[in-house]
Amino acid sequence: MNVRLRVDYASQRPAPGRRTLARWAQAALAGLRRRAVAIGVRIVNERESAALNARYRGKAGSTNVLSFPFEAPPGARTDLLGDLVICAPVVAREARNQGKSPRAHWAHMVVHGIMHLRGYDHRTRREAALMERREAAVLRRLGYSDPYA
Repeated sequence: MNVRLRVDYASQRPAPGRRTLARWAQAALAGLRRRAVAIGVRIVNERESAALNARYRGKAGSTNVLSFPFEAPPGARTDLLGDLVICAPVVAREARNQGKSPRAHWAHMVVHGIMHLRGYDHRTRREAALMERREAAVLRRLGYSDPYA
């Protein structure tokens, strides 16, 4: 599958490079029956994350990753799967607080966000269990441990 990733760095915090993000995205898209996929990724600060979280989820404060699946109008064909917004300071803080390597946590956030773009969710225990198993399998293939263990 051809994966096109557009990455916009809008945060001063360190974040993985485009190649690394693309490798993680490719792994998270394995098994998706499409010839090509386009995904936008925006790395943001806490202020932008909080504004988007409030506007689109009705929740206060910044969050680690937001996913915006793209729904094409009826009859339209596109490779666009959607966009991810990842908050660099939140990811760094969570990694530190959870005793995880920053790289492993970044990989998890990319995989988690793409699972949402693919239609997975965690609103119920059953949905969460399925999504977590999928994420853990992808991360294991990438050489990272299960983030839910």
